[in-house]
Amino acid sequence: MFYRFARALCRVILALIRRWKVVGAHHLPPSGGVLVVSNHVSYWDPVVVGCALDRQVHFIAKAELFGIPLLGPVIRALGAFPVRRGGGDRQAIRRALELLKQGRVVGIFPEGTRSKSGELLEPHLGAAMLALRAKVPVLPVAVINTRGIFGKVRVHIGKPLVFSRDDQTGRPDYQAVSRELMHEIARLMDSG
Repeated sequence: MFYRFARALCRVILALIRRWKVVGAHHLPPSGGVLVVSNHVSYWDPVVVGCALDRQVHFIAKAELFGIPLLGPVIRALGAFPVRRGGGDRQAIRRALELLKQGRVVGIFPEGTRSKSGELLEPHLGAAMLALRAKVPVLPVAVINTRGIFGKVRVHIGKPLVFSRDDQTGRPDYQAVSRELMHEIARLMDSG
């Protein structure tokens, strides 16, 4: 209930102040586990991505945010869960896989941090690992012009991607999947 209220309120703000435009929202599968991956340039990005999609998105967020008074409880109430950066956080991985198995939508920013230049950063392998382990569709999203308070925000949502890749040794090829995810996000950014 809180998530729906917050999303409705933020959609009004995005429409009135940021004159936002969403393209491709129909690409979100109506049910089943989905991993949403997006570029990351602003603190607004989780809000914008969450508002652009008609299903609740459980974002993986850096653990430090959950210690901030007011913000921590709010993002937890919205379904976000913490990840400790700088290594494989098994608890966060288990939580993401559990949510995907339950048919939920999990959101992750493969770059792991905000890009100050707006250019795509080198991705971490977490999104690829989750995509291959969970065997769920991956929904690529590009957010454009989310920095600041004014200016038109655009969201371009691509078609779901399905991965089942192994390298020549028979092991999952996280690098190849990561490159393909970032290539698709870049393509969506260019189309915007």
